[in-house]
Amino acid sequence: MKLPVAVQLYSVRDEMQSDFYGTIKEMKELGYDGIEFAGLFGEEPAKIKSFCEEIGIVPISAHVPYYDMLADPEKVLSDYAEIGCKYVAVPYLTEECRPGTDGFAATVEGIRKIAETAKKLGIQLLYHNHDFEFVKLGDEYALDVLYSSIPAELLQTEIDTCWVNVAGVNPAEYIEKYSGRSPVVHLKDFKKSGNGGGKLYQLIGIDDGEDGGEDEAFSFMPVGYGVQDMPEILAACENAGAEWVVVEQDNPAKGDTPMNSVKLSREYLKTLSW
Repeated sequence: MKLPVAVQLYSVRDEMQSDFYGTIKEMKELGYDGIEFAGLFGEEPAKIKSFCEEIGIVPISAHVPYYDMLADPEKVLSDYAEIGCKYVAVPYLTEECRPGTDGFAATVEGIRKIAETAKKLGIQLLYHNHDFEFVKLGDEYALDVLYSSIPAELLQTEIDTCWVNVAGVNPAEYIEKYSGRSPVVHLKDFKKSGNGGGKLYQLIGIDDGEDGGEDEAFSFMPVGYGVQDMPEILAACENAGAEWVVVEQDNPAKGDTPMNSVKLSREYLKTLSW
């Protein structure tokens, strides 16, 4: 039996803001089994839970800003517990929190604190990586240092396969490295030309100071339309004991739309019987 497929709603964030429930319903109609939130847009958790039950889509997880959770973990996480999310992920670290800075040790302890509160609420905390966690701290990648610093019962992985690849690491091998600790895996595809250096973070709404020019060196793509070896990645997900795979596309490719992007991703996975 293939794993269920969810979609990270950040992929269609503008649509979510303008029509929260209609967009979730459309994800169900496209064939997604579950959803991962990126904000609740002021909607009531009880209403969200009821709506998901009504249309038959699983609210599996949410990306919640690190500082929001750190400030009041019980209050913030309680909303997602009420919705029925089994997982919540730390989605991104701002520069002062990252590996290689003076703030990283405090970040590790902050994540531990959030994870302990999540566990009390019946939620498993995940960490969603980018590429900056693949700097070396001594002989280890910083991401591995994070996972060795916090026990698996408190923190598990949400491996983003795009950013692993961008960092120069094989995504399938990295998923299997964390077998038994990889319940949710992000399927994300991309293409790049040359060294692919320009506009990486600008593409996800963060000004990195780079100018990629008219023809961007890097572009997010629907799953199956870029450079990723998706059959290999999917096999690794199964081998690692994953429970869900999640489609995410931070921005559509040039000339495409967010909704068509998630549609193409789901259609591609269906060709692989997923």
